[in-house]
Amino acid sequence: MAKSAVKQPETRLGLVRRARRMTRVLAVGYPDAHCELDFTTSLELLVAVVLSAQTTDVRVNQVTPMLFRRYRTAQDFASADRTELEELIRPTGFYRNKATSLVGLGAALVERFGGEVPGRLDDLVTLPGVGRKTANVVLGDAFGVPGITVDTHFGRLTRRWGWTTEEDPVKVEREVGELVERKEWTLLSHRTIFHGRRVCHARTPACGACLLAPQCPSFGVGQVDPVKAEKLVKGEEAPHLIALAERVRAGEKLA
Repeated sequence: MAKSAVKQPETRLGLVRRARRMTRVLAVGYPDAHCELDFTTSLELLVAVVLSAQTTDVRVNQVTPMLFRRYRTAQDFASADRTELEELIRPTGFYRNKATSLVGLGAALVERFGGEVPGRLDDLVTLPGVGRKTANVVLGDAFGVPGITVDTHFGRLTRRWGWTTEEDPVKVEREVGELVERKEWTLLSHRTIFHGRRVCHARTPACGACLLAPQCPSFGVGQVDPVKAEKLVKGEEAPHLIALAERVRAGEKLA
């Protein structure tokens, strides 16, 4: 049975080394991690992230194909018929507020940025419905600018890992950014979110089938029995993740 190798108290250097080791292990576990929202342009990604608030990426991806066929430019959103727009995005929930954000977003892009999505965080966060989380997703996946996306999964996992004790997303972003190399920020965000959705669940983490078990100070808060834990692992990557966890339990170092 894998047990946490983390000792207390942990030095700052020890924390940095552990965080970077865990980052390398996550890369082995999730080599194909990516933004799970479907998009082809920076505008489509920005709209999709705005729609993803309080709903799932799967639900957003069901809505956006028709939405993007109807609204192709920032001007299209700025001049959208509210009734039509609300009906298209209704399945994502909070559709009236989201419609207001999308119309305002389109107008702001047209008025201040020539209809184009800006590639700077300071500009993005001035847009209606866009906060740092949304901005970092767009920067990382549309512009290739490293960014840390602190959603509920990322915050939960980094606190479980002892990387931070903060609840405020901005403070979490800053503290994690100080532990991990900047070039790793975007992929670390995706891989952490993947891990949160597939293994490190909010209610019952699959601790006994986790490839990070030896480095995790929270090992044991979930199901530690390997057989039972393996049944909790979700997603098409499950066989791969379970096989890696078996190697870890056998004493192998993945990175």
